[in-house]
Amino acid sequence: MNRAVSDEALRPQGDPESAGQGLLQRALARGNLQRAWKRVKANKGAAGVDGLDIEQTAEHLLTAWAGIRHRLLSGTYRPSPVRRVVIPKPDGGERELGIPTVTDRLIQQALLQVLQPLLDPTFSEHSYGFRPGRNAHGAILAAQRYVASGRRIVVDVDLEKFFDRVDHDILIDRLSQRIADRSVIRLVRAYLDAGTLKAGVVEKSRCGAPQGGPLSPLLANVLLDEVDRELERRGHCFVRYADDANVYVRSVKAGERVMAWLKRLYGRLHLSVNERKSAVVSAFGRRFLGYALWQTSNAEVRRGVSMKARETFKQRVRQLTRRSGGCSLADVAGKLRSYLLGWKGYFGLAQTPRIWRALDEWIRRRLRALHLKHWRRGKTTYRELLRLGASPQVAQSVAALSRRWWHNSLSAVHRVLTTAYFDRLGVPRLS
Repeated sequence: MNRAVSDEALRPQGDPESAGQGLLQRALARGNLQRAWKRVKANKGAAGVDGLDIEQTAEHLLTAWAGIRHRLLSGTYRPSPVRRVVIPKPDGGERELGIPTVTDRLIQQALLQVLQPLLDPTFSEHSYGFRPGRNAHGAILAAQRYVASGRRIVVDVDLEKFFDRVDHDILIDRLSQRIADRSVIRLVRAYLDAGTLKAGVVEKSRCGAPQGGPLSPLLANVLLDEVDRELERRGHCFVRYADDANVYVRSVKAGERVMAWLKRLYGRLHLSVNERKSAVVSAFGRRFLGYALWQTSNAEVRRGVSMKARETFKQRVRQLTRRSGGCSLADVAGKLRSYLLGWKGYFGLAQTPRIWRALDEWIRRRLRALHLKHWRRGKTTYRELLRLGASPQVAQSVAALSRRWWHNSLSAVHRVLTTAYFDRLGVPRLS
């Protein structure tokens, strides 16, 4: 992070510089733009409505950037509408993304790099989503501390289509209270008003901050910090990650009062609580960011992977190790390695060693079954098992039932296709 920017973010509120004067010029400075381009390029991503990908945009900007920069500084730049993309959600629903053009992603990223150091220190310490130095793990650990302290009831609040319902006027008002650079405010407003291209028609709205642009998470934190501060003022123990907020209390009655109060607070921002997904319930077993808390026999509060997250994990492993995939075992192991390392990195906080061992055993069994199917014929199975060091008796017993792959995967073949064998293939262990 640029040292000058960090110092400026920490200046006292009375200093005019701390209100964010000259931010657009800093955003468009050569060094900041170079860092923004590296980030946009690293994130890859699809083309926007102009159809230009990363490489094509780089060529385009060689001749077009001077004019774009002039329009940005003069306040006449008009962002392109975002391209609408619908992706499936893990729970079976759909999420609508708005993909800006690569040029607009560059400009937004450049703005983010100067706005975030200025705005982030003003946010609540209970907010963990899309903030430098903070992540989902911090939110989970905070939730565990609150429950361990005796607050066993959670007010789990999920906002109804939050990014689709952000009120532009309210958001701009809250942003204007934090920064004074009118050119930045005007540009942010232009991005909010750019609209969405659907079926060849640009739809504009007074609400919505499309997911897909670099600025959207920061703007969400600007809007929702108001509720965070009210919760702090009342002394509540809570955790917020993006639009998911969990407040921890000691009784259901207290939780119901907090829920009613939060509905009024969010209502002032023209946001509504999703009644189907929100609840006042026991904190144990309630899913939060893929995790769930549980209690040991001696009343210790521990972290675990939620049942839904485990089911999603197993479904993905089944897809990667399906026996009709037509991939070699080495290819399957490579894809599996990438997925397992990412999953383990996120869920590494779980305190469930027995579940990890059971999942490891299940994954290896699926790989053994896949290996056996690749050999297909009994003669091939017999020969390959002998080559791997199996006794003739074991090789013969497996080869005799050569097409019962799942059955054989739990037989004596595990003494040949051992844990060490899959370690050598590069399949990581969860436990």
